[in-house]
Amino acid sequence: MSSSSSGSTWSAGLSSALTAISAWNSRVWERLGARLPRRLTRDLLVGLAVGIALSLSSTQVALFFQSKRADKRRLAAAKALPPRPIELRSDEIVPGVSGLIGNTPLVRINSLSDALGVEILGKCEFLNPGGSVKDRVALKVIEDAEARGLLHPHTGSVLFEGTVGSTGISLATVGKAKGYEAHIIMPSDVAIDKVLVLERLGATVERVPPVSIVDQNQFVNLARRRAHEFGNVDLPTKGKTTEEDVVVSTQATREDVYGAPTLEHRTAYDRKPRGFFADQFENDANYQAHYEGTGPEIARQTGGHVDAFVSGAGTGGTISGTGVYLKENVPGIQVVLADPEGSGLYNKVRYGVMYAPQESEGTKRRYQVDTVVEGIGINRITHNFELGEAIIDDAYRITDVEAVAMSRYLVAHDGLFLGSSSACNLVASIRLAKTMPKGSRIVTILCDSGARHQTKFWSDEYLANHGIAIDAGVIDKILEE
Repeated sequence: MSSSSSGSTWSAGLSSALTAISAWNSRVWERLGARLPRRLTRDLLVGLAVGIALSLSSTQVALFFQSKRADKRRLAAAKALPPRPIELRSDEIVPGVSGLIGNTPLVRINSLSDALGVEILGKCEFLNPGGSVKDRVALKVIEDAEARGLLHPHTGSVLFEGTVGSTGISLATVGKAKGYEAHIIMPSDVAIDKVLVLERLGATVERVPPVSIVDQNQFVNLARRRAHEFGNVDLPTKGKTTEEDVVVSTQATREDVYGAPTLEHRTAYDRKPRGFFADQFENDANYQAHYEGTGPEIARQTGGHVDAFVSGAGTGGTISGTGVYLKENVPGIQVVLADPEGSGLYNKVRYGVMYAPQESEGTKRRYQVDTVVEGIGINRITHNFELGEAIIDDAYRITDVEAVAMSRYLVAHDGLFLGSSSACNLVASIRLAKTMPKGSRIVTILCDSGARHQTKFWSDEYLANHGIAIDAGVIDKILEE
């Protein structure tokens, strides 16, 4: 409340009080005037009027200063947040595709928020140009490699990555915009929609049987090997987890790389094509993308008024980077994992044991986690997950039936067409909301749209063939519990 509005309210209140007292004074005078001396009556009434006026004015003054103190506290809290990460521009033109990444809006999920009395807010990462939260990671990985001199644009260099889809699409999108090609290795059981998008973006796509990470032909291991095979010699890399984790090969000769530092050799060294293994699972540029971007954006967009953050984990970069930042800047916030069936992270967070109930100890499956949900869920601890593991407060396991039900519920009630990991995050959000006081606020990640899941997660035929029920009423039941 401003001082001018408070002052006018005070004056209006005082004027109204004096008018009422004057009218009352006239009526009382008519009745008592004949019985008491005029001067005594007038003095009594004036004194009474002044007392009431002073009482009213002191109350208004107290309220005014109380409001000012509250304003100061809110201002101090806002100033405690870091500088606003959302770029303020004098025009509406951004510098290419990279300028479109990040600064995504928060949307209130009306149907869930109204039913729960707890605000459920979704970070609309599907609005990034590549269609998912992984655009942030792709941009950060590439820019980090450029800053370290590992990549040079427009040299015929190729980005290699093993992915179930979204990171590959983001690398192909951002790569094209910045002057790189993409070679993506994917498990053969991933929705074909993602393969088609990658091919339209000009990426080379290899589909391989889904096997365990211990297999040399597992999609991530194969991407690392392809980056190594691309060039004549691997470049020395420093500053990450281990040298083995960051593979950059060059088609320059060994003499160009290790020979005399002449201009000729240096030019050849810099301008020859390179093969770069992005390594989203272990490369901590993934974590940094969210620590420097997603987390600060959420803090600013909510004014620091957020009680919980919910996210799934595949590489672990989103929940770790965003979660650590929010823990450091929003006192009392909870960070909660949403984990699909077949993933071991739920038990790792809850009980400290990496185990999924679909597997027996010592006989883990030799393929991806047993779920229709793509993009989150894993049965190993990545470097990026490890960076934030200590700050994760709790976890919820989400069934395939619940995730499918949520996706259909959101279309019917909110007009939101979302992918499988987004649906998982929102089921976990409503379970968490039921444990929190009314008026609390939960933020989660809406990772991608349903457009790249139409032949699997959004296919009624596929779900029926795999015995997964489609029943949006499941969400109504959870809300009513």
